[in-house]
Amino acid sequence: MSDTEVISMPSTLESRRHQLNPVLTEQEIKRLHRFGNVRQYARGVRILEAGHTCFGMIVTLQGTITICKYDGLGNSEFIIEHGPGEFTAEVSQLSGRPSLVNATAKDDVEVLEVSAENLRALVIAEAELGERIVRALILRRVGLLESEGGGLVLVAPPGNACLFHLRSFLSSNGYPYRILDPKDDEQARALCDYYQPGPDDWPLVVCPDGAVKKNPSHAEVGYCIGLLPVIEDKLWDVVVVGAGPAGLATSVYAGSEGLSVLALEQRAFGGQAAASARIENYLGFPTGISGGALAGRAFVQAQKFGVEVAIPAPATRLLCDSWPLRVEIDGGQVVRAKTVVLASGARYKRPGLDNIGEFEGRGIYFWASPIEAKLCKSEEVVLVGGGNSAGQAAVFLSGYASKVHMVIRGDGLKATMSTYLIDRIKATPNIELHTHTEIVALEGNDDGLARVTFRCKDTGETDSCDVCRLFLFIGADPNTAWLADCGVEVDAQGFIRTGFDAIKDQCRAKMTLADAPQRAPLETSVPGVFAIGDVRSGSTKRVAAGVGEGAAVVSQIHAFLAKLPLTTP
Repeated sequence: MSDTEVISMPSTLESRRHQLNPVLTEQEIKRLHRFGNVRQYARGVRILEAGHTCFGMIVTLQGTITICKYDGLGNSEFIIEHGPGEFTAEVSQLSGRPSLVNATAKDDVEVLEVSAENLRALVIAEAELGERIVRALILRRVGLLESEGGGLVLVAPPGNACLFHLRSFLSSNGYPYRILDPKDDEQARALCDYYQPGPDDWPLVVCPDGAVKKNPSHAEVGYCIGLLPVIEDKLWDVVVVGAGPAGLATSVYAGSEGLSVLALEQRAFGGQAAASARIENYLGFPTGISGGALAGRAFVQAQKFGVEVAIPAPATRLLCDSWPLRVEIDGGQVVRAKTVVLASGARYKRPGLDNIGEFEGRGIYFWASPIEAKLCKSEEVVLVGGGNSAGQAAVFLSGYASKVHMVIRGDGLKATMSTYLIDRIKATPNIELHTHTEIVALEGNDDGLARVTFRCKDTGETDSCDVCRLFLFIGADPNTAWLADCGVEVDAQGFIRTGFDAIKDQCRAKMTLADAPQRAPLETSVPGVFAIGDVRSGSTKRVAAGVGEGAAVVSQIHAFLAKLPLTTP
């Protein structure tokens, strides 16, 4: 490490400074030369420009490079200097995304430039060195997130619902941002004076390249930060719809075995599992791990193996009337695939209340991340649901809220929740369980939700509670409506049938089993289309089960691909 210390390093990373900025030995650098090209830059030259430059990794051979956070408003903040043996990169560079920092030659420098493709080859070929590099890339992104600098600038008054949804989207995808209130910040006021935002224009979003957008869609933001790339027009070996635990597992295993993989995710990697504050029954993590941390590691792992991940890229149609298979994405783009893995999961149900949409993001939440938890500090909150996700959320929120009212329709949690969570809830004094209870009315004011009314199913009596935060974890509907044009067989609840279950009606019509169509255990009624995880009929709704199915389906994909003709369209 250079003599210059890291400025304002987050305290949680202080003890890991040697991992955050490792110094490569002369021998290690020699081994890296086969992955890159040597270049020289004169003093003062901007080597990397935030929001613009796409690269893999830059290793300093001679001289010093200055690294600074930079945002689209022109704010710059010194981070560190990289001298000989140190390298410049963070997790975005595994997939060649735009830089989040400016890098400038402090003096005449010589560097080894490694492309994103070669960086992925490097971390696989050089196992021990690759482990150190990837760890540093992850820690650097953590540092950017904790220091709240670089990345996007969000300008909006406090309490804006669109601002909340955008913050949730960015946080769920591990992307740094900073919020400015026009009432308190001079730059924000100047921006508002110039763009004159109306009531529906909040937030103003300043991209890293300086472009300003009024209340952009998540897709526009995705393009702005490189999270939603321009998808290459080619025939993919595997298109995975959904990047929850099951979809990420398929992506990792398929990518590691040399298959070309495109993963399409509609909101954020990790799916519902990413909202879990702590998963304590996942094999190999005796002290537990947060769903976000587990999903984040899997996301980086997928990129390491060359998987192209597009977020947000909701699949809107599956076309299987001809081959290759085609998946249509929101916006009209169509991608071609030899095989498709449906890992689109399920969505939390919404109570049948007429005005529920009025309060989404303004008091009603389907997610319990640190963003929502901070809103609940010292407040009473209501949480509806009795599954594991609901239990994990209740325990997590109890560390912030003064009281968590946990509401369920049944007579207890035993049938729907793991024992360790039930015991944890019983041991948490500020969680109160309300059985045989349902929500019947919502009331609000200009700030959002203000009152929730419950009804006891046994007595019919109603009771109201003045609360501003309501969390809903009340079962799930499969995300399968978009499959109607393909004719994938589903059960009565809409979950996808696989294996023999998918074709049993066809089998009954055959005189002999030999005449019946054959399907792999995780294959749907449509050849080459597979289903895994929560969206699959009969699946075990657990993270480990989804990961297991995601790994198992890859061998079935290989078997299907082996039967295809050598020449393809």
